[in-house]
Amino acid sequence: MRQTEALARITVAPDPRVDDVLTAPVQTFLIDLHEQFSSARQELLAHHATSQSAASIRDIVGWDAETAHIRSNEWHIAPAPVDLVNRRTELTGPVSRTALVEGLNSGAQVYMADFEDTITPTWATCLDGQRNLRDAYAGSLTAEFDGETRLPAPDAATLMVRTRGWHLNETHVRIDGIAMAASLFDFGVCVFNNAAVAIDSGTAPYFYLPKFQGAADAALWNDVIRWTEAHLGLPSGTIRVTVLIETIGAAFAMDEILFQLRDHITGLHTGNWDYLFSLIKTFPDDPNFILPDRDDLAATTPFIRAFTELLVSTCHRRGAHAIGGMSGVIPDLINPARTAPMERKVTVDKRREAGDGFDGTRIAQPALVEIATREFDRVLSYRANQLEVQRDDVYITKSDLLTIHTTRGDCTEAGLRHDIRVAVHYIGEWLTGTGAVAIDDHLEDTAMAEICRAQIWQWRHHAVELTNGLTVDDTLLDRLFSEERSALRSDLGEVAWAAGRFDEAADMLREWSSRDDLIGFFPIEAAAAI
Repeated sequence: MRQTEALARITVAPDPRVDDVLTAPVQTFLIDLHEQFSSARQELLAHHATSQSAASIRDIVGWDAETAHIRSNEWHIAPAPVDLVNRRTELTGPVSRTALVEGLNSGAQVYMADFEDTITPTWATCLDGQRNLRDAYAGSLTAEFDGETRLPAPDAATLMVRTRGWHLNETHVRIDGIAMAASLFDFGVCVFNNAAVAIDSGTAPYFYLPKFQGAADAALWNDVIRWTEAHLGLPSGTIRVTVLIETIGAAFAMDEILFQLRDHITGLHTGNWDYLFSLIKTFPDDPNFILPDRDDLAATTPFIRAFTELLVSTCHRRGAHAIGGMSGVIPDLINPARTAPMERKVTVDKRREAGDGFDGTRIAQPALVEIATREFDRVLSYRANQLEVQRDDVYITKSDLLTIHTTRGDCTEAGLRHDIRVAVHYIGEWLTGTGAVAIDDHLEDTAMAEICRAQIWQWRHHAVELTNGLTVDDTLLDRLFSEERSALRSDLGEVAWAAGRFDEAADMLREWSSRDDLIGFFPIEAAAAI
């Protein structure tokens, strides 16, 4: 009777996969999750909004004096489980069957199945992804490759799942008429359906958690995880997570994030593109935070290097893994010489990360596994990680993280055109349901589109003068959008152009770029169109 009464509170959008994935016990669990944490989530989002408003005053951003004792005291997180001790190469990708099988068999130590940046969150895609995860944990996952059926090998990568962030709703599930948090939906369905099977097979539910603004995000997730473990009868510490550090607020709260999740966290990851996006969002009206062309913002740029070195130092002091940034180059297997220069840049990047003390790195293409692994093997050799590398030489100040205006680089018309073209191309594909898009020999995701469209807005908002003397205003943007739309159509061809929704994407992007305020997240703005 209790379950029947509970299910009367939930409304689930129709889809052929619903009965298979969202069984009555799963739906009851989702109701309980929502009931327990919906209010706390709303308080967190309100806190984010208040902090964002206050952060326009630069002096407010920084380390929290009230948590100085956490940063100064000696403590460590719980040791990582056996199958997360070695994470030198992590591959990320969508939650489709082919992506899962290919990723698990890629030779990487970890495959991160992604519900956030590499998919368009249609209802069908989210449900299909959950069904594929269930099969992967159960050992029954197969996929077809050119008529050949493949399945994960016995030495397959460890599976991790990235949920969507706290800011997103799953509008296809409403409880008492209120849309469920997408993060709780992704987490809840996965952990309820797979925890027992995962443990029986020698692993456990492992998650990547995105878009933290600070320690409050970690505290809420810790409450969710502890409640879930108790509710499902799992031993404390069974569920383990890695947090993506993608915002300036989280960069100043790495110790606090690790402390809040100390019984459940295994590491932190550097989300460089989202981090740049966060700088624009946090300081939208401050000309000191105008970013130059994205090609000038390498990992060795001083303020970015300060961020990554702080992450390694913080993680290793607390016994946590430090996972390096993403490389999305797509090697040309037919004509390797064409993409060889880009692959050399990946090699240099991974060599630097390994030398800086990172325990692993992330890539978006199976073809890069060998390159990334080779560079970490050079440094790690027989060791699973390099937690003993404490980086006591690292001393990062607030100024190191926030001094942007001295960054070398120019604001050029070519850079602006590239932002427009990448954003229109990506969003045009995203609107049709493709969340991982090959653009200029790189596999791009939502994070890239966000920094592109934020930079377009920033340059127009500040009327930036380009190196050729032109000022970024509506007149210039109208011309460049028109020209880049035509160029993209010519490059893609009429068949590909007709298959996408590039005109809609260009119109959306052009409208967003002329608003007085920078929109928060484009997937929220564009959700009604998918």
